[in-house]
Amino acid sequence: MDFYHDINTNLEDLKRQSLYKQEHCLQSPQSTTITTSAQTMINMCANNYLGFANHPQLLQTAQQALTDYGYGMASVRFICGTHAVHQQLEQALATFLQQQDAILYSSCFDANTGLFETILDARDAIISDELNHASIIDGVRLCKAKRLRYRNNDMDDLRSKLKSCQDARYRLIVSDGVFSMDGSLAQVANICTLAKEYNALTMIDDSHAVGVIGATGAGTCEGLPVDIITGTLGKALGGAMGGYVAARQELIAMLRQKSRPYLFSNSLAPVVVATSIQALKLLQQTPELRTNLMHKTTYLRHGLRQLGFEVLGDQHPIVPVLVRQATIAQQMASLLHKQGVYAVGFFYPVVPKDMARVRLQVSAAHSDAELEQVLEIFAHVGKQLQVIKRT
Repeated sequence: MDFYHDINTNLEDLKRQSLYKQEHCLQSPQSTTITTSAQTMINMCANNYLGFANHPQLLQTAQQALTDYGYGMASVRFICGTHAVHQQLEQALATFLQQQDAILYSSCFDANTGLFETILDARDAIISDELNHASIIDGVRLCKAKRLRYRNNDMDDLRSKLKSCQDARYRLIVSDGVFSMDGSLAQVANICTLAKEYNALTMIDDSHAVGVIGATGAGTCEGLPVDIITGTLGKALGGAMGGYVAARQELIAMLRQKSRPYLFSNSLAPVVVATSIQALKLLQQTPELRTNLMHKTTYLRHGLRQLGFEVLGDQHPIVPVLVRQATIAQQMASLLHKQGVYAVGFFYPVVPKDMARVRLQVSAAHSDAELEQVLEIFAHVGKQLQVIKRT
C-alpha cells in the first residue's frame, strides 16, 4: 500500500469538491473590506458581528497588554500558566452569562470536546440536535454516554427521545444556540421546559449568539435556566481565539481537574485574554452596535428577498442564500469574488444534498453603501446564473 499515493488521491477528490482551497490569502486586517493579492472586496463571510476584530479601542488594549503581560505564558494553566487576567476574564464571562463560574479553553472546539467525557459516562444519555456543530459531534463521540439525535429544532422529536432514555442516570440535551449554516435560532426556552419536565440537564453552544442575541447580548440563553453554556471569544467578542464553558461552580471545578484539552493545552495568550475582557466591557457599553447590526441584517435579508432570492434563517446576521445546486453555489461565489463581494458557497457534505447555498454574514461595521453594493452585485449575478428572474 502506498500511503502517500492514497493521501494525494484523497486530496485530489477534496480539491474537486472545493473542500480544500486556499485561494484568498488576506493581505489586510480583518474588516468590512479585505484585500488579497488579487483585489479588494466587501467582506461578507466573517464572524466579525460587532466589528471588534479591528476596533481601535481593542487594538490599543492589545498593544498595552503585550507590554504589561508579555507574549505568551509558555505553560499550561495548572503549572505556571494562570495569570490574574485569566481569572478576571473567567469571572467576567460567568457574571455576564448569569452563571456561577467559567473556564477558558484554547477554542470552543476544545471546550466542547473536553466537556462531555469529563462529566458523563456509560450510565448517561446525550440527546443532541442533528444540526449541531462538528465540535459537539466530536465531543459526544469521545464520551461513553448513550447517544440520541433529534430532528433539528423539533420539540416533539426531542420529547420522544427524552422518553426513550428515562432509564439513564443523567440526560443531557445538547444544542447550538444558533445553527451556523442556516442562521436559525434554537428553541432554547422550549428546550428548558422539556428538560424540567423530564428531569434533564441542558447544554447550549452559544458561539454565534453571544454579543448578537438577547436584550444585553448574552445570547439565546439570556434569562433562561440553561445548565451549561459553551462559547467562543473568536466571533463577536473580538474574533481572535479562545473558548469557554460557563456553569455551576462544582461542574467548572470538575473540568479543571479532569478536562484533557484544558489540562494539556497551553494557556491562552494574555494579550488575547486582556483584550477579551475589554471586548466584553465594550459590548455592554455599546448596545447601539447590536441595534445597528439588526437593522443592517433586516435590510440585507429584505433586499435579497425582494430581488427574488430564497433566504434561510431567522433574524440573525448569518444570511444563507439558498441556490440548491452545488455547481450554482460554486459559480455564484466565483462571480461574486470577481465583482467585489467575498462570500463562500457551501454544499454537500457541509450541508445536505440539494441544499447548497452562499452564506453571507453581516457586521455592525458594514456601511449602508457597502450593503447596497452587495445587493446590486447579487442582483446582477443572480440574473446571470438565472437564479432569479430577469426584470
